[in-house]
Amino acid sequence: MIAPIVVFAIGNPSRGDDAIGPVLAERLEAEALPGIEVVVDFQLQIEHALDLEGRRLAVFVDAAVDAAPPYELRRVRPRRDRSHSSHALSPAAVLETYERCTGRAPPQAWVLAVRGDHFELGSGLSAAARANVEAAWSRLETLGRPSAAPSPGAR
Repeated sequence: MIAPIVVFAIGNPSRGDDAIGPVLAERLEAEALPGIEVVVDFQLQIEHALDLEGRRLAVFVDAAVDAAPPYELRRVRPRRDRSHSSHALSPAAVLETYERCTGRAPPQAWVLAVRGDHFELGSGLSAAARANVEAAWSRLETLGRPSAAPSPGAR
């Protein structure tokens, strides 16, 4: 059975605050929230479009240097953009790839961009990123609740 919600957690745990996505993925997996599948990877690729099949909601969780702290939650729609190649796609390009390949609209999708500032190789999460992760977790854990679809401005 396909879970109705897929959470893509993007990031490299070896690069400081870039570990935000995988850290939140670990918490989601530990909670084993019903109806949620977690997909963890360093970056989005065209193959991730296949993970959208049969879903009603997709959430892309990633560290972002341009997000206002602690996080931003924004709707994403299908769009071909400059990231569109064989790998390293944006969430919008993953949605567009799904639409183009299947001929169907992708599920509702949101980006949870969690503020990160330090991405040095070999460093751990910064104190600021840990605080931002806690704030984002409060929002992310509500996904499994009935009628808990994300809404912009929710912080």
